[in-house]
Amino acid sequence: MPLDVLGTPEHPTFGLDTFGDVSDRPDGRPVGHPEAIRQVVAEGVLADRVGVDYFGIGEHHRADFAVTSPDVVLAAVAGQTERVRLGTGVTVLSSDDPVRVYERFATLDAVSHGRAEVTLGRGSFIESFPLFGYSLDDYELLFAEKLDLFTKLLEEKPVYWQGTTRPPLEGLQAFPHTESGQLSTWIGVGGTPQSVVRAATYGLPLVLAVIGGSPARFSPLVELYRRALAEAGRPTLPIAMHSPGHVAHTDDQAREEHFWAQRENFARIGRERGWSPLTRADYDAQAGPTGAYFVGSPETVAQKIAWALRTLGLSRFQLKYAVGDLSHERRLESIRLYGEEVIPRVRELLSSAPTG
Repeated sequence: MPLDVLGTPEHPTFGLDTFGDVSDRPDGRPVGHPEAIRQVVAEGVLADRVGVDYFGIGEHHRADFAVTSPDVVLAAVAGQTERVRLGTGVTVLSSDDPVRVYERFATLDAVSHGRAEVTLGRGSFIESFPLFGYSLDDYELLFAEKLDLFTKLLEEKPVYWQGTTRPPLEGLQAFPHTESGQLSTWIGVGGTPQSVVRAATYGLPLVLAVIGGSPARFSPLVELYRRALAEAGRPTLPIAMHSPGHVAHTDDQAREEHFWAQRENFARIGRERGWSPLTRADYDAQAGPTGAYFVGSPETVAQKIAWALRTLGLSRFQLKYAVGDLSHERRLESIRLYGEEVIPRVRELLSSAPTG
């Protein structure tokens, strides 16, 4: 598949990400997982309708996130859309079987007429390890070996592979094959140099999860990735960025709607990990001009996305638009504004930027 389908620094693409957060109804009761999943499908359909280039769904195995099988939900979106690319953020390869992951997403690629992508990662939660019978003692080894096998499956040829985490493959193939000849595959990283170099070593595009601090602090990792690609004799590859955000009609409205949902979500996860509570001052700093939260009016968010794209030389920006109990109705409006107003404005800002 031509890499420019995934975006280039000169002509970036724009995406949306969700984890299928379980939000609250107006009466304060949480929606059930089935309804939350149907909401994700409706959000993906709207993303296609308003011109978003990419729609990604994360895999989790917890009560507060509804989606455990992103490929199934993406297939439902595929059946009601025509152009939006469909992927994950991330697929937890460490606790899955690489052959089955490849076959599921190659099938999604078929039913979506070549629009499927998969972003492989270790994930930020560990519930899938005991659920599927894996030991956290093998955390690093599982991802390293399974990624190595997955890259061989991408060649769509008989595979010869041997490792320690699963039985070897001796000349076997995975099916179906894709029409383009290779499933679009990214590696999602949280900011470690080793993960960046590994993505370059395998010649896979990179997704940076920028969820705290300034995107500008990832510049050294971007340079490391590009240098590692060059040293491996590989071509320049796309780099994407995934960051939280919310779009509303005004800056005050967007921040007020997003802050309370973000604070509660941060507190819930923080109780498990020993984090300090998210204060309003901390939030406002992250939502400021150089922070990790892309929150505000369409103009504010567009200006900030354009800055991030230029700063890191990105090929794609992915807004994680859903968080905690932010309602389905507010998420739909955020998607609409993102597609109809933010994306055209970012393209306008980039086209008018001085060159040289």
